[in-house]
Amino acid sequence: MIGTIKPLDPIAFQLGPFAVHWYGLIIGTGLALALYLAMREGDRRGLPKETFSDLLIWAIPIAIISARIYYVIFQWDYYAAHPGDIIKIWNGGIAIYGALIGSVLTAYFFTKGRGISFWKLADIAAPSIILGQAIGRWGNFMNQEAHGEAVSRSFLEGLYLPDWIINQMYIDGQYYHPTFLYESLWNFAGVALLLFLRRVNLRRGESFLTYVIWYSIGRFFIEGMRTDSLMLGDIRVSQLVALGLIFLAAGLIIYRRKKGLADAHYLDDDGKGR
Repeated sequence: MIGTIKPLDPIAFQLGPFAVHWYGLIIGTGLALALYLAMREGDRRGLPKETFSDLLIWAIPIAIISARIYYVIFQWDYYAAHPGDIIKIWNGGIAIYGALIGSVLTAYFFTKGRGISFWKLADIAAPSIILGQAIGRWGNFMNQEAHGEAVSRSFLEGLYLPDWIINQMYIDGQYYHPTFLYESLWNFAGVALLLFLRRVNLRRGESFLTYVIWYSIGRFFIEGMRTDSLMLGDIRVSQLVALGLIFLAAGLIIYRRKKGLADAHYLDDDGKGR
């Protein structure tokens, strides 16, 4: 009976007065697996073993801050009237594109300080980044957020989804598009693509730029189904950013090839390269 459907408990367990949420555990699991994958490949490609763990010490807090800044900027009407809420990140309100921008800038300056090729590190990290995103979306599932517009139960059953997913999409008396699932599956496919491209031995930087294109294409279409988009007038911000990143990444691939800035390849063993 629909009236008896109960959502999954977002709290995994209690530690005294502290509640440990599934969202945090899922994000942490995705981060741990992404780090393991990056460290393993970095070791194979000749990077010092501590490279990615050292990078994360800086990247994680900066990513959180930049994700929050990004969100606040596009919700400024509210936060201008409630400035005290800007720091209340525990109430939600972070944006993945903000986190990515902060992380990429952090990685750029980090590699300059270590004398490592930014593009080499970015290529190695690309499958890890999208793997973390694929797993992290299941945190949204547990919180019943980042969903799409209303649909019928029969529609969801037509997707051959298990009942535990369908039931979790029943929110306040209505079923919704599981857009978290669409993006997660798209991202897992991206992991497979990027791991395959390692064998193709693309020019340095092109695996990472392929990640940017792949993720942004999926995000553009899935964002159009979401009900919680950040807006710039009548335009969904994430769709605008996705389009911009697709053209920027494709343009960089062409530009770097024409200018001879991508002569090194992924499987080259030198730690320099451009």
